[in-house]
Amino acid sequence: MRKVIAAFNMTLDGFCDHTSGIPDEEIHKHYTDLLNESSVILYGRITYELMEYWRPYIKNPSGEESMDNFASAIDKIPKVIFSNSLRKLDWDSAQLADGELIDEVLRLKHQIGKDILVGSRSLIIQLLKLNQIDQFQLCVYPVVVGQGLPLFEDISDRIVLKLLKTRTFSGGSVLLYYEPIKAID
Repeated sequence: MRKVIAAFNMTLDGFCDHTSGIPDEEIHKHYTDLLNESSVILYGRITYELMEYWRPYIKNPSGEESMDNFASAIDKIPKVIFSNSLRKLDWDSAQLADGELIDEVLRLKHQIGKDILVGSRSLIIQLLKLNQIDQFQLCVYPVVVGQGLPLFEDISDRIVLKLLKTRTFSGGSVLLYYEPIKAID
């Protein structure tokens, strides 16, 4: 069965904001590799619209190899978008989800293929509550912003995580790999 990987960026003080980080060549390469090693990425509307930032780089590359490669990887990977307001998408590799989040995730998990990425805060929270996150890959940027959206908001049950490994980037960001420890009934 395929794993569901919550891959997300956050600040040192625990806030989620794709625009507060300090992505560099090394981090872009890491995320390019992660996208290329996965079958699909799940987004909510807000993150999907934010990721559309990369679309112009396909036709007009920046000349910075790591950014252009990331743009190509994000363009290619199939995207399933969960939205109550979007009715149509114009990105060829994106489609609106057919049903509820849990149904879509269970369907994808049982298909043959590479891992499933989740790249939206709201979807991560929902899937965590449904015990459907198999691994977290949290990139913590050495930035304190003081306010914003916390990643783990509205979690009422205690969740214990096991640290699998870490990776430190030369710019000071740290990637933490965790897996939730499943409760034994």
